Amino acid sequence: MIATDLDGTLLRDDKSVSDRTIAALKNAEEAGVEVFFVTGRPARWMDVVSEHVHGHGLAICANGAAVVDLHAGGELLKVRDLDRETGLYVVQALRDAAPGTAFAVEMAHGIRYEPTYPPFLEDPGATVATAERIFDEAYEDSAGPVVKLLAHHPALTPDAFLTLARTAAGDRATITRSSPTALLEISALGVSKASTLALCCAERGISSDEVVAFGDMPNDLEMLAWAGTSYAMGNAHPDVLAAASGRTVTNNEDGVAIVIEQILARI
Repeated sequence: MIATDLDGTLLRDDKSVSDRTIAALKNAEEAGVEVFFVTGRPARWMDVVSEHVHGHGLAICANGAAVVDLHAGGELLKVRDLDRETGLYVVQALRDAAPGTAFAVEMAHGIRYEPTYPPFLEDPGATVATAERIFDEAYEDSAGPVVKLLAHHPALTPDAFLTLARTAAGDRATITRSSPTALLEISALGVSKASTLALCCAERGISSDEVVAFGDMPNDLEMLAWAGTSYAMGNAHPDVLAAASGRTVTNNEDGVAIVIEQILARI
């Protein structure tokens, strides 16, 4: 199995998929190698790769909180949600530890955010409210369940904010990041790209030794550690470069495609 992150990894910086990468993905599936897109993106932002899905058509979204069928328009097949009690605990813990933090709540069918949270250009109609009210509403209407809590700080550096948040609430939730800004992604405890990928592989009788994973940011670290073979992109975060068993060139240089071509040449 090939398991690849999207932004900063498979996608170029302009969010396109190169012709070389499209061909490599197609050739891998035809050779009997399954391909899973494993991303922090929500299901509704998967249009960038939906045309390039072959075989099973499944993708792991929201850092492992959702498994979706891209052949069926992003239908949710599995959800590992963040419960209200945990979400509100993390909100209060980060408000105490890092005053000025603003939150957004990513749900299965949309996003809502606080007034001071940087708005999503991709979601211009999102509801604005306090995090507490958003969590209450998420479990009262069809927008839920909650798949991810987002926390943004206007002044802290990204890694400093991550360290602070893990100290404050890392025993209650999985906290990571993939943005170049101080934006944290918070899932239920134990939910990660790696843990959901492991579930999908177990369903297919695929062991971790048979998985080749690609990534570039801290939210990829668990997946890269779990996979038998892992590649950090040339543009990856220093922690990812140190953790991966291999390294390829940057996302803009088709680093994933190059490795897939090398794998297929050995089959």
